[in-house]
Amino acid sequence: MGKDYYQILGVAKSASDADIKKAFRSLAQKYHPDKKGGDEAKFKEVSEAYAVLGDTKKRAEYDAYGRTFAGGAGGQGGAHGFGGFDFSQFQQGFGDGVEFDLGDIFSEVFNGGRPRAQRGRDISIDIELSFKDAAFGTTRSVLLSKQSYCKTCDGSGAKDKNDLVTCETCNGKGSIRETRRSLLGTISSERTCQVCHGSGKTPKHPCATCSGEGVVNQQEEIKLSIPAGIDNGEMIRMPHMGEALRGGTAGDLYIKVHVTPDTRFTRTGNDLRTSLSVKLTDALLGSTYTVPTLDGSIELTVPAGITHGEVLRVPSKGIPREGSTRGDMLVRVAIDLPKKLSRTQKKLVEELQKAGV
Repeated sequence: MGKDYYQILGVAKSASDADIKKAFRSLAQKYHPDKKGGDEAKFKEVSEAYAVLGDTKKRAEYDAYGRTFAGGAGGQGGAHGFGGFDFSQFQQGFGDGVEFDLGDIFSEVFNGGRPRAQRGRDISIDIELSFKDAAFGTTRSVLLSKQSYCKTCDGSGAKDKNDLVTCETCNGKGSIRETRRSLLGTISSERTCQVCHGSGKTPKHPCATCSGEGVVNQQEEIKLSIPAGIDNGEMIRMPHMGEALRGGTAGDLYIKVHVTPDTRFTRTGNDLRTSLSVKLTDALLGSTYTVPTLDGSIELTVPAGITHGEVLRVPSKGIPREGSTRGDMLVRVAIDLPKKLSRTQKKLVEELQKAGV
């Protein structure tokens, strides 16, 4: 049985976003482990509940299924709590010199007081693909202007790779411990040193290319491998292809795919759907029609006596699946009834009518 997050926060299921936020702040202040009489287990529990109910999408999933499906931390390297929820958006001041920064609180409680690993900024781009390229996969090259590791110093920031000295700001620890007062009490946290970016070393003689930063803004050509069967609106993630950061890892590159519609086909999963207009006589007697596929035109046999709206299945002419198999192409038959008959045609139809056809 899953946890009842509404019960944990003490609010009704119909509570507004403001009521949920208010309840969480009250309980977070009450249970914060740095306060006298605090309860770390309870604090984590209400924090977990708010990470879900404080997010519109996750709350909707929880209400519908009793659980959420969004996993992992967010991609922008911000202050994130449970399940990737960004608590930094609730940073506020309450007067009297007291700061209330939930990002710091959650970093302290859930990261054991240790500084989060430094990470470069994620990059997001959009590309447009033809229907066929999306179906069979393709490769693309894009030119990005981004912050990349300096090739002269390999990202060290030093003129020579052995020309690194202990950082004077953090004494080589790579982090700085800070203590400050907040609404929930005194918060002690450890932050990555911004001078050495967590490496504990600084260049004695800075690299002339990057001025000791280890990174430079430059254009870089990225080769993208588009997998077969990708659909419109899907995202491709390329780890460590985002912006670089000295002393940390590069961010990720996210590619959002936009597939140009094909007037001949619509897609349902890995199957393709199309329509075929056939003459009344061909529907009655049967015939062969030329129909398009992603691989080129094929001859399709229309059996005698086919009815309007009936679907003919052409195996393995759809979208590639994982492995070597493909979906099917489904051809919906539309019988083209003549709107006007000549005198001869009408006479023939009347003869058929008399024959009971």
